[in-house]
Amino acid sequence: MTAPVRQAPPVARARPVPPLARTASLARVVETGHLATAWANDLPVLATPVLLWWAELAAIAAIAPDVGPEVAPGWMSVGAAHDVRHLAPTRLGATVRVSATLVEVEGASLTFEVAAHDGDRPVLSGTHVRGIVDRERFRAAHDLV
Repeated sequence: MTAPVRQAPPVARARPVPPLARTASLARVVETGHLATAWANDLPVLATPVLLWWAELAAIAAIAPDVGPEVAPGWMSVGAAHDVRHLAPTRLGATVRVSATLVEVEGASLTFEVAAHDGDRPVLSGTHVRGIVDRERFRAAHDLV
């Protein structure tokens, strides 16, 4: 009888931890596909889901030096929550500047202050939470392989 093969336990990998105050900004011009009219609404202004997505992109950019695929292979961030206010409508052709600043790290949870302006006027204010996850474990757990 052969002895059972022993497998080594999985090697624990250290989750990347971005430093507080990491910030990123982006600018986007509102195009036709960004309007609420593309989201089952009849108002020709920037749609809230698009503005939220831009806030997520700014948060992803803020932590890219620590969580991006080139610097932390196997790790990624996923959106977990938004607590924001869409403060004012933005018209077609306007430039929106969106920023995200990392303000809290609690385990795998990252909280960002997010804001957006079109010119001098604030159009978004609030927080966005992302989680840092092991890419393969997340895909396997949610049958995304």
